[in-house]
Amino acid sequence: MRKVWGHFRTITKHKILVMRECFQVGLYRQGLLHDLSKYTWQEFRVGCRYYQGNRSPNNAEREEKGFSAAWLHHKGRNKHHYEYWIDYGLDGSKQMIGMKMPVPYVVEMFLDRIAASKVYKGEAYRDSDPLDYFQKGGTDGYLMHEETKEMLEGLLRMLSEKGEKQTLCYVRDTILKKRKRRTPDRK
Repeated sequence: MRKVWGHFRTITKHKILVMRECFQVGLYRQGLLHDLSKYTWQEFRVGCRYYQGNRSPNNAEREEKGFSAAWLHHKGRNKHHYEYWIDYGLDGSKQMIGMKMPVPYVVEMFLDRIAASKVYKGEAYRDSDPLDYFQKGGTDGYLMHEETKEMLEGLLRMLSEKGEKQTLCYVRDTILKKRKRRTPDRK
């Protein structure tokens, strides 16, 4: 029962952190809907079984089974994961490539990384942690569209250098406002 409660608290804390950050930048719908699939039976039971409290239970499932069924379920339902946007290229080569992500989902991915670092690092969290984690993955190894990767890495660097408050203001007032100005008026 300890693992069930621990997992529930962890995913709920993460969801609330992302929701608050999304609200700060004006992504209200995404904030409310963020990671709801973690509460589905397919993902929740795995999270409880492999819960450790200091890292994703999907990694533990992956180590034991060679894959994570919970992660495969999760990434296919959550557009803020770049893996959702992997598809065959249009050149006929049948090679999988990263498609360009819509800006609001890149922003949500960025906020997701901040919240995950805060949850797993706790009091030891620093604004450089999400960038450090991204770089540990070997940025060349990510099957991510180049523009998506540049935007994400740029935001992570800004967070590391200028802090969360200034970076979230930049996201809200520059990145997302620029996008809205290009959107045609609806009648």
